[in-house]
Amino acid sequence: MPLRKAQAPNPNFIQCKGCKKTLFVADFEANLRVCPNCDHHHRLTWQQRVEVTFDINSFTELDADLYSGDPLQFPEYEEKYLQAQTKSGMKDSLVTGTGTIDGQLISAAIADFHFMGGSMGSVNGEKVARALERGVELQCPVVIFCASGGARMQEGLLSLMQMAKTTAAVDKCRQNGIPYIAVFTDPTMAGVLASYASIADVILAEPKALIGFAGARVSAQAQVLKIPDDFQTAEFVLRSGMLDRIVHRKEMKATLGNLCSILGHRLTAGAKS
Repeated sequence: MPLRKAQAPNPNFIQCKGCKKTLFVADFEANLRVCPNCDHHHRLTWQQRVEVTFDINSFTELDADLYSGDPLQFPEYEEKYLQAQTKSGMKDSLVTGTGTIDGQLISAAIADFHFMGGSMGSVNGEKVARALERGVELQCPVVIFCASGGARMQEGLLSLMQMAKTTAAVDKCRQNGIPYIAVFTDPTMAGVLASYASIADVILAEPKALIGFAGARVSAQAQVLKIPDDFQTAEFVLRSGMLDRIVHRKEMKATLGNLCSILGHRLTAGAKS
């Protein structure tokens, strides 16, 4: 008996990765890619993040010409890097630029997990540092959307050096009174969590985002007691005191707008005095 041909997916429907229910694509997109049944926040591309966060047509991408030169000649890295560029349309795993939220100028960095798991290599770290330094230059708040599996192993110690580099850039903001807000999205892990992500002035997270240093299986091996069912989720991290607030995607723009308005007011007041 001949095998039946697999049917092409219906472009009008999508399956939720949380509850596995079938959703109308139109309703799913209108709900900001959040499942209306289980409230699972699906991952966004950087373009989608800009669309749901910044004022219309206000975001301008900067540093778009940066890309990795395969500094260690790691086997197959160049091929994988080019494949990721072709598939995503990005040069690397993070986009930087400026835009406005409710009219307030913001220096922003947006990580995209679709590019090599949002891994932090030398280009990613350089862009994060530039976004933070741009906040000092423009005297405006900095907002960074984090989404990463950690440091990029193909760049070895050069990727790990970005932890110190980005941390120093955060300190430069702090010395100059520039407010810095980090938003943890799914997932925010390893070297990113252990550097610039965790030392923001205000730390927000989307519901149920995976947040941690080591992977779940490695962490489980290190535990003497049974870990909670929601271990390494935003909810667990909030209870542990590492987050300031969990914010639903529908409320993220308004929350960031309020925070940037309040914190940015100090910069405006300082410039006038």
